[in-house]
Amino acid sequence: MAATVTIRDEVLGGETSPSWELQVPSERLTVRELIRSRVYQEVQDYNLQQGQVFRGLVQPEEAEKTLNGWKMKKPRLLDWKKQFERAIEAFESNRILLLVNDRQAEALDEEFLIDSQMSVTFLRLMPLVGG
Repeated sequence: MAATVTIRDEVLGGETSPSWELQVPSERLTVRELIRSRVYQEVQDYNLQQGQVFRGLVQPEEAEKTLNGWKMKKPRLLDWKKQFERAIEAFESNRILLLVNDRQAEALDEEFLIDSQMSVTFLRLMPLVGG
């Protein structure tokens, strides 16, 4: 049975994006499945709109950071599997933290049950300049 999760993005010490709803395939989900669902949806949305700015979890190859996302050097379709690999790498290297109801998820195979009050925050950590 499908379920809905409220998603919010934050940058440590920076901006918070408006929350949005993500449809997920099941009421029981692992961190890996949640990341996969999110990345798949945002890449599909971008590819359908054919825009130049990608508003997603991780930076695509050959894109530069802008105020509202990542701008493509040349308009192109994105591969959700490549974006998923980049997101998993970011999670594993602690560049992205995942907070489920304000509790940090520790592992990709960690499973949780989705309920109507659940919120998920993807917290992006920015590297320090010069250090």
